[in-house]
Amino acid sequence: MNKFSSIFGQILKLFPRTEFERLARETGAERGAKGFTCWSQFVAMLFCQIGQAHSLREICGGLSSSFGKIAHIGLAAAPRRSTLSYANEHRPWQLYRHVFYQILGKCRSLSKGHKFRFKNRLYSMDATFLELCVSLFDWATYRQTKGAVKLHLLLDHDGYLPVFAHVTEGNVHEINIARRMVFPKGSIVAMDKGYVDYSLFWRWTKQGVYFVTRLKGNADFKVIEERAVPANRNIFRDQVIRFDGLTARENCPCELRRVEVWDAEHERLIVLLTNHLAFGPTTVAAIYKNRWQIEIFFKALKQNLRIKTFVGTSKNALLIQIWTALIAVLVLKYLKFRSTFNWSLSNLVAMLRYNLFAYRDLWAWLDNPYSPPPAPDEMNQLSLGWT
Repeated sequence: MNKFSSIFGQILKLFPRTEFERLARETGAERGAKGFTCWSQFVAMLFCQIGQAHSLREICGGLSSSFGKIAHIGLAAAPRRSTLSYANEHRPWQLYRHVFYQILGKCRSLSKGHKFRFKNRLYSMDATFLELCVSLFDWATYRQTKGAVKLHLLLDHDGYLPVFAHVTEGNVHEINIARRMVFPKGSIVAMDKGYVDYSLFWRWTKQGVYFVTRLKGNADFKVIEERAVPANRNIFRDQVIRFDGLTARENCPCELRRVEVWDAEHERLIVLLTNHLAFGPTTVAAIYKNRWQIEIFFKALKQNLRIKTFVGTSKNALLIQIWTALIAVLVLKYLKFRSTFNWSLSNLVAMLRYNLFAYRDLWAWLDNPYSPPPAPDEMNQLSLGWT
């Protein structure tokens, strides 16, 4: 007799059924449903991500071929393609957003702090394009012959966890999303120069929120103070400045830091802008360099999960698949936090796919994935006595 359910079944235990059903009721996701529950839909879409299924046929076929092993995960039977397609098109995607923030709370309880000495919260903010076929996704027209949506993301450097996500059409500029965000006092936000907005910088400064970004080449400013730069470092200049242009001076009347950093890898000069006047210039440069972690996150998301090809063409189905991919990322992060084995994200996804319906102790397997499974307990038998 198996002591454990399948690895997939143990992963699903991270999502309490009672809490999931409460969220389904609050979002009205199961209103009018007949037989195919929201839980069954969620299991199928999570299997799509972790099991690397590329289509509805692969999702339903994969679950159907494992029918003897799926009763313990809450599925009475594998879904039909038409049933799953209809659910993805009509059931609200907001349920998956709520589930995302539910598992995020578990991940944050295990995450470690960032690598810097300061105690401030450190975030990176960016967006990435997800290209679509305009003939199939006609609601997501980006250009005349192209379709796209844009995933806006905020990455917490404590564990490199995505703590905010928003999906828009491809023509929505990143700054429109940044203006809606509210950060705790003392937070530091690293971002590229696509987010340069002087009125936003002034609002953050008044709120006690710090930023590190790149200064645009056409910025008009005057130098208030020249600071000494550290020896034998890649810092060329450290200046306190004020914007000199009429509009810029009205929108951001405070003093700012301008730091020139030499990027030896790409042999270029990077000019940084920040409202933090106390940090050393090398710390400012290191904060901006660490912003690259959000680029790494986007790359890992696209390479390891199903976020470039979609199993449905409606906007609702696309949003469900994107949010399920973000949920799967948090699941993988949680498993890495709990494991003593040095997993990479890509290796963990591959090994999970191979062992998804294996009856192993998930936590023991995470710590020692290449050990053979334990031998089944031998049955105690009575010895035969021959006369």
